[in-house]
Amino acid sequence: MVSELKLSFSKIEKIAGGIVVVFVDGDVTVTAGAEAALPGVGGTVKRAAAADNFKGKALSFLDILAPADLPVDRLLVVSLGKADEAARTDWVKAGGSVLGRLPPAAKAACIILDAPGITVGADQAADFSLGARLRAYAFDRYKTRRKEEDEARGVLALTIATAQDGGVKKALKSRDALADGVNLARDLVNEPPNVLFPEEFARRAAELAELGVEIEVLDPKAMKKLGMGALLGVGQGSKHESRLVVMRWQGAKDADAKPVAFIGKGVTFDTGGISIKPAGSMEDMKGDMGGAACVVGLMHALAARKAKVNAIGAIGIVENMPDGNAQRPGDIVTSMSGQTIEIINTDAEGRLVLADVLWYIQDKYSPRFMVNLATLTGAILVALGQEYAGLFSNDDELSNRLFAAGKATGERVWRMPLGPEYDKMIDSKFADMKNTGGRNGGSITAAQFLQRFVNDTPWAHLDIAGTAMGSPATDINRSWASGWGVRLLDRLVADHYEG
Repeated sequence: MVSELKLSFSKIEKIAGGIVVVFVDGDVTVTAGAEAALPGVGGTVKRAAAADNFKGKALSFLDILAPADLPVDRLLVVSLGKADEAARTDWVKAGGSVLGRLPPAAKAACIILDAPGITVGADQAADFSLGARLRAYAFDRYKTRRKEEDEARGVLALTIATAQDGGVKKALKSRDALADGVNLARDLVNEPPNVLFPEEFARRAAELAELGVEIEVLDPKAMKKLGMGALLGVGQGSKHESRLVVMRWQGAKDADAKPVAFIGKGVTFDTGGISIKPAGSMEDMKGDMGGAACVVGLMHALAARKAKVNAIGAIGIVENMPDGNAQRPGDIVTSMSGQTIEIINTDAEGRLVLADVLWYIQDKYSPRFMVNLATLTGAILVALGQEYAGLFSNDDELSNRLFAAGKATGERVWRMPLGPEYDKMIDSKFADMKNTGGRNGGSITAAQFLQRFVNDTPWAHLDIAGTAMGSPATDINRSWASGWGVRLLDRLVADHYEG
């Protein structure tokens, strides 16, 4: 990782010195632009490829140190593969992949972003920069001792040279907003729970006011007045007060246009409450607010790029602790909707938080749709591993759009079933429902629970327990917290709801 990445853009011109990156096709052919910038580079690449038996597979690398016939210190060759592969290049992934191959101590590098047989324009250059920024992220603010090699990395000045520079600044602005949103979400999830407790989380979310986001923060007194017994029950065992934060971005031309709404589960630490979790890996439960972190990051991205949409982000923030005032298995709470809930397991707490926030948003704002995100169930990891988030929805169009956005961004979702047979599993003998349906179909019954609080509003629930934290490292993420969902939902909005 680099401690700081400085990006700049330029037209392709003569290059001398430093580290240079060039792209080739499956036949290991460079472009005329690269040849003009570095005369003789094509021959050098061909000879080195033959010597190294380099096959030119998509996103494979050939590293040439101190090439004798070129005025550079190092030449990194990146293949985009055959013509059909090159046309499908994920430039975000390419940006992260290239940054990851640069030497750790590099101070500067020039990327000749020109590819044989395809046009590399403003959007591709901006996507490349997005990938590089996401790969460069590191959360090290609490490290007082760093290895010498970490200190040696310092600031990397990355110049991206393109044949076409028209529109790069405009495209870059939106990608910078998106990168900032993703990295904000990562920061929030990575923070320790003694730093990011509910009141502090609410304060940080409120900083979006600097971007023109309207902020409303509800404290326990206000939530009690509204009847939010489900949310308040979760946090009553903590010395930290619960919060509900509503963030409103008014970017549509029609100020009265119905908003789109995003709701996040924000459990800043989850012990499980009285139904306490095992000690092993409990430290990871600082990340049980990954859904809320995504919503804050998304609202940052939308506001920073001035998205032409009216959007609401709402996060219920609590800490689930087991003191003498904590709620118990067997308790019955009344939600804002008036529906009563029997508490079977105090570790099934996220759905209680979301229940009141979903009801509040659909009742007060009548949004076009609601998407909620939550690190809700371990069962979704059993079903889908860490490659997909679980998608549950009452609306086919919204589901299909989320699926397409996931495919485009790599933040993939997989639709799971809902149905009356599962709904019966959360019926209670003593209340309107119970907060868990047991082991079987655990992710589905959790979604069925949430569906009881959305009425007829088009709605989707994303269970991100496997993707928001501790997910496998990728070309664009080396952090424990991935910031998953910000790019997915920004793409959903950009493709279908701006105008």
